Amino acid sequence: MELKKNDREAAALSVAELKFGADGLIPCVVQDADGGDVLMMAWMNQESLQRTLDQGTTWFWSRSRNKFWHKGEESGNVQELVDLRYDCDADCLLALVHPTGPACHTGERTCFYRSLRG
Repeated sequence: MELKKNDREAAALSVAELKFGADGLIPCVVQDADGGDVLMMAWMNQESLQRTLDQGTTWFWSRSRNKFWHKGEESGNVQELVDLRYDCDADCLLALVHPTGPACHTGERTCFYRSLRG
């Protein structure tokens, strides 16, 4: 049975109800809200997720630096949040954004600019 929009909205979860991993993290795929390009994937914890919702720009948890990371804090390439969705299992997020510049630290528009060859 397909849910109507009002039924889907009523079934919405809170941040605390999402399924974070044992490390307290949840993957977040970031997609251009207009063009549809997948820009990047990063990790969020409850606090970075709440910061994203409160401030309207993307915040992540850097596993390598063990600290919060506001996308664009150094590069200026901020991602304005349009919508934040979760998947059917509530264990992965999709952030739809308006990017102000490249998503990748290499300067590429997307982090997914290379192909894996077998």
